[in-house]
Amino acid sequence: MPAFPDKQLAMSLAPTVNLLRASLQALKARQMSLSEFCQTWRSQKTLLTALPERYGQVMEDLLGRMEAGSLFTEESCSFSQDDLQANLSIWLDKASQTLERQP
Repeated sequence: MPAFPDKQLAMSLAPTVNLLRASLQALKARQMSLSEFCQTWRSQKTLLTALPERYGQVMEDLLGRMEAGSLFTEESCSFSQDDLQANLSIWLDKASQTLERQP
């Protein structure tokens, strides 16, 4: 884990968090494909490295569910895209809070 003071770490990764928030909004507005969205999220290695390992695991689980759910209609799949997007928004909130608290 990098040895940044907590505020410096949070500030240095704020553009990455903002990029992920923007991509989530673009996906909701159908301005970004799910494939592009998942690629954007998965490519943020610096952010994932700065967070505890469980964050990467949870993120990957949510992205995998989104990809699996996209193969079916909403009625035939147990993965609600809206719910998964809401969970990714919560993930971003918690990740930001975690970055601000890290030593």
